[in-house]
Order: sequence, then structure tokens, then C-alpha cells
Amino acid sequence: MRKIKVDIPFLISICVLVIAGYIIFTSASFGLLSKQPIKYANVSFNQTFYGLFLGVIACIVASKINYKIYRKYSLFIFLFSIVATLLVFVPGLGLAHGGASRWIDLGFISFQPSEFLKIGFIIFLSAWMARVKDKTKTFKYGFLPFAIMIVVVGAILLKQPDTDTFVIMAISGFSIFLISGGGWKYLFISGLVAVMAVGSLALMRPYVMSRINTFVNPGDNALGSGYQIQQSLIAIGSGGLMGRGFGQSIQKFNVLPEPIGDSIFAVASEEFGFLGGAGLILLYIFFAFRGLKISINTQDTFGRLMVSGIVIMIVSQAFVNIAAMVGVLPLSGITLPFVSHGGTALFMTLFAVGIVLNVSKGQKLIKQ
Repeated sequence: MRKIKVDIPFLISICVLVIAGYIIFTSASFGLLSKQPIKYANVSFNQTFYGLFLGVIACIVASKINYKIYRKYSLFIFLFSIVATLLVFVPGLGLAHGGASRWIDLGFISFQPSEFLKIGFIIFLSAWMARVKDKTKTFKYGFLPFAIMIVVVGAILLKQPDTDTFVIMAISGFSIFLISGGGWKYLFISGLVAVMAVGSLALMRPYVMSRINTFVNPGDNALGSGYQIQQSLIAIGSGGLMGRGFGQSIQKFNVLPEPIGDSIFAVASEEFGFLGGAGLILLYIFFAFRGLKISINTQDTFGRLMVSGIVIMIVSQAFVNIAAMVGVLPLSGITLPFVSHGGTALFMTLFAVGIVLNVSKGQKLIKQ
């Protein structure tokens, strides 16, 4: 057995995803440049400085901080992330856009605190499950605390509303619960509750029902609720095998909704073709493989659970986004990690993978 330094293949996957993501974002943002040059300048600056530059620094710093310190302060981190997310409801501080209150506006910068909540939730849940150890199989120490955490974050995010972020957090949370030894019977019960909850949301919130209807019958309202998926499929299909080339996407100009947001995979596929889209998917698969391998080879329970939660959170978000763009899942509004616009999201994603890199230093491997 021998200790290794940072996991080099995982680091390489991060670097390639960041570089490829920035190239794709730069090209996709040309559509915004043609319509709103001032907004383009702001978006480009936020992505480059706050997301990429500060994010890389955060990744390096996180990779050097002993990850076990997060376990010591896990409760405070979780409570801080909850309070920060609740601030979006404070008049004059919270920023509403498109009918949702998900941002905090400080004047010189606006950010989405739910990105902090994602990490805070994973850290606290991992710390709790590592603390109770074998008791995770019990209702009192395992499922009940987990359910309370899910309900708390769900209540906050659904109030905004930000159903998409909650779904990703739930996937990550259930993964941590099961990996820690939680009972499958609780997962089954939770699945039934989730189905009923989705049904209730569809009845209470028209946009949820609209997404479901569009998924079932994408061609019924091609100029309305089905417009985005139709244009996404056109963009992906027109890319062919090799793509139109960098910057040559047609759909990103006044046609495809949110070309730098949740539709960015469609732009990437149009410009780089099937091979480019498949290559991006393979990058996420390799990222997942190396990340989960770090988790498996980590002796510390807290580190193993936290790495699993972070990797599954990032990869599940990526594949939910891609699946929605190709019509396999309903449109969700979930962005593509490392690629889509969002300075806060990119910053926190790089910070999170920095934590994984630090955990990887403590792996014990027989063979590399």
C-alpha cells in the first residue's frame, strides 16, 4: 500500500473539461454579442473572471486544504448556506428574474446562493452519515435526519422556485445515503413520495405540467412550449458528424433559447458535430470514473461520501442537461457544468473538484 499525491488522471479530466467548456461558451456567446454587446461584455467578464479565474484559484486552494476540516465545521457550513439562500427573499437584496427569486444582488455583483447550498448540503450529510456509521440503516439515525435535510432544502428551493437544483441535490443526497449503508426500503418509499410530489407540483405549477406535456408530445406546440426542444434537435441534427466549425452555429443567433445556458450542448453539437458531442459526453464519463475511483480508494468514510456526493452531483447535472437537449428527459433548465454561463456555478464547481483533489491525496492504492 502506498499513498499518492493528487490524482493526475482526475486533474487532467478537470483541465480538459474547463478548457473545452470555455471554448464552447465563448463560441455560444457570440449570439449574445450580435444582439446585446454591453450584456455580452458583462456576461463574458463574469464567466472569465469570477467563474474561471477565481474558480481556478479556489480549486488550487481547496486542493491544498485538508478536507477533514469541513467535517469539523459541517453544521456551520450547512447553516451558512441555508441562511445565504434564504436571503434571496429579502426585498432589495434578492434579485428576481423570469418569475424566480434565485439571486442575490450586491450591486457590484450578483450570485446564486443555491450553488453554495449544494456543497453545504453534501458536506453536512456526509459528515452526519460518517458520524452515525452503522446506524445509517436505522430510521432514527439514518433516514429521518436525511429526510429532514431534504425537506429543509426542498422547502427553500421550491419556494424560489428552483425545482431543477432540488432534483440534482436529491439525486446526490440519495446516493450518499445509499453508499453510507442506508436501507433500500427507504429509497423505495422515497421514490413513491417523489412521484406523488411531482404529480402535486404538476397540478400546482403550470410550468411543470407544461414540461411534462412537451416531453410526451414534443411536436404538439412547436412554436410554444415545444419550441426549445425542437430548435435544440434541429441544431444537434444540423451538426452532422463533424459539425459546422467553431463559431459557425446558426441556431444560436436569435433562434435557440438560452444558447449560453441550458441549450449550450445543442450549440456545441451543431459546431463540433456528433464527434464533438460524443467526446464531451465521454469526458464526463471519464470524470465520473476517476472521481468514483477516488471515492472507492479513500479509507476515510467522510471523505469517501463527500467525494461520491460531489462527483455524482456534477455528473448527474451534466447528463440531465444533455438528456433534456436530445429529448430523452423533460426540459429542466439545468445548466451544463464547466460549460454553461454562470460565474457562481463555475466557481463552486471548481471549488468542489478541488476538495476531491485534496481527498485523492489520501488514497491508498496497491496499483495506480
